Amino acid sequence: MGRFIVIEGLDGSGKTTQGKLLAERLRREGKKVRELSFPCYGEKSATLVEMYLGGLLGESPSDTNGYAASVFYAADRYISYVTDWKKDIEDGECIVLATRYTTANAYHQLSKLPREEWEGFLSWLYDFEFSKIGLPRPDSVVLLSMNQEISSKNVKDRSAETGQMIDIHEKDRDYLLRCAEAALFAAEKDGWHVIECAPDGILLPIEEINDKIKEAIK
Repeated sequence: MGRFIVIEGLDGSGKTTQGKLLAERLRREGKKVRELSFPCYGEKSATLVEMYLGGLLGESPSDTNGYAASVFYAADRYISYVTDWKKDIEDGECIVLATRYTTANAYHQLSKLPREEWEGFLSWLYDFEFSKIGLPRPDSVVLLSMNQEISSKNVKDRSAETGQMIDIHEKDRDYLLRCAEAALFAAEKDGWHVIECAPDGILLPIEEINDKIKEAIK
């Protein structure tokens, strides 16, 4: 039976690494797996997202209203869904595994709002994406929780190694700290699986984290 699984976490938490490792494990078990990653960088659908993250709409994340930014990301997901992976969701034998999804908006944009507006924003976001425009709702969401110092170092190391630009989210430490708080709020509100990747400030081995993800989605 097909399932839709999303791996979430702040920048530098290891989402991509863990997603690829999980996909390999599932395929070795004979499962049919489709891997997705959002935003769809380099595609026309992600143009507005790339403008936003590149600082063309303002050098700080808070320069762009959380509702407006959410629409940019939602448009990217909707276009890719309709033109590409809808068939995989509808395939009853396929496991669709995504790194980031609507759930990423839930904490990145939530963090821009006063705390008393958080529940209202989540209700709006999920209604807009899952009901109004018809994107599929995930069956399971796993949040990789990590000490901000470790994740920030991972982002810098990745940029130095690959030349990948550090975007306006990754540059703003205070913003990321607010996102971490918002992510735990959304996780508790919506029943995500939270995995602590660096208990006591010591990063767990990649394979051990993946074991925890595998157990969570089982």
